[in-house]
Order: sequence, then C-alpha cells, then structure tokens
Amino acid sequence: MTFVVTDNCIACKYTDCVSVCPVDCFHEGENMLVIHPDECIDCGVCEPECPADAIRPDTDPGMEVWVDFNRQYSALWPVIVEAKEPLPTADDMDGVAGKLDTHFSKNPAAEAA
Repeated sequence: MTFVVTDNCIACKYTDCVSVCPVDCFHEGENMLVIHPDECIDCGVCEPECPADAIRPDTDPGMEVWVDFNRQYSALWPVIVEAKEPLPTADDMDGVAGKLDTHFSKNPAAEAA
C-alpha cells in the first residue's frame, strides 16, 4: 500500500503533510504536490494533515490512476522537505471539481530566489 495525492491538491498546495513525512517522499510541482509511491512507507501520518483531504490510500477505489500520476510527476519534480505557505488560491479552490483538466500545471516548483 502507498498513499497518493489527488486532484484536490491542485491550486491549493497545502504543505502540512510535508512536515510530518518521515521519509521525504513528497515532490513539488508548480501548483500541487505528489507522493513518490515507491518511497512512501505507508505510515499514513500525512493523510490527516491535509486540509484539502487530497491524500488517499491506494486501496481506495479508483486510485490506480493517481498512483500512476504520482509516480510520473515524482520522477520530474523536486523533493520538498519543509512546509510552505499554501497558494493564495487555496481556500477558494479547495473542493472545486475538475481541477485536473482546468488548473493543473506540469511544471515543477519554481526555485526560490
């Protein structure tokens, strides 16, 4: 089993989950996070920390697509190990349907200046 980030993280990018992860398996995109499914140790401490309820176990129905999605983007995006402020749109975008098609960015997180 592993945990994965789903589309509700898009345009929110709360990072509360990052600070509790004991193995640093989160990767940061421009407007969301993903979990490297092969690095996740299935501890589950991240799931209740997500204010957007965007982290799910891969045993939930329909999560196969999200395991693949998380694997793909964790290979492309940098590891994030410290919590940051959420995106300015986070409160407004939390729970909005269809964000994968309308708001997702394939870009990695911008490096801090």
